[in-house]
Amino acid sequence: MICVGVDLAAEPAATAVARLEVGPSTLRLVDLRVGADDDSIVAAADGADGVGIDCAFGWPVAFVEFVSAHADGRMPENAPVGKDGRRALAYRRTDAEVQRRTGRWPLSVATDRLGLTAMRCAVLLDRFARAGEDVDRAGSGRFVEVYPAASLRVWGLLEPRYKVDTGVRAVALGRVLAAAAPIVTTAPQRELMTRSADAFDAFIAALATVAHRRGRTHPVPEHLGEVAAVEGWIALPAGDLAEVLRG
Repeated sequence: MICVGVDLAAEPAATAVARLEVGPSTLRLVDLRVGADDDSIVAAADGADGVGIDCAFGWPVAFVEFVSAHADGRMPENAPVGKDGRRALAYRRTDAEVQRRTGRWPLSVATDRLGLTAMRCAVLLDRFARAGEDVDRAGSGRFVEVYPAASLRVWGLLEPRYKVDTGVRAVALGRVLAAAAPIVTTAPQRELMTRSADAFDAFIAALATVAHRRGRTHPVPEHLGEVAAVEGWIALPAGDLAEVLRG
């Protein structure tokens, strides 16, 4: 099995891609690169069983309805009132589920800088769809939305400030490699993941994709199936990393 993790950014320079080869008893990081444009992502996804992308696959339905109504010069009946009303527009149902399970809210695709990256993601997913891929934003196809920091938290491997501190990231990488053993990486790959938070997150995204392909992520609740198909759904791991990688 081949699983690909993509740490998507608004621009290629900060976009990283990791490709994992998953065998019966071992995993091998066969490719890791930073500076991936859309063509590189499409090439990395070729032949992969699963492609996990660290980016929101859609926007909150209520937010889209609100903006559309505003563009038409009117306000919907459920226009936001106060902090709670605005929060309901800012976050997706999957964001609320992540908060419930981890205690932390993801970035809002509607109100944070993530929106620029989501625009790129939307175009990229459309490119796959136009090529004949079954792109289900809820994650039933090859493509799935993942969240590396939340995955690390679930696995008990999150090191605060790993994104901004090289020393902390080195500790985080060591903990992940120990928990994921046996996993084969090269010295240059480990050096890149220590130096680049983007490369590290792409690696974690690939591991989360393995979890999803093996049925070790929390499923979309039945009553949220329709909205998840529009807003997207984060595949949050269920169980620790060692359990996931045992197959």
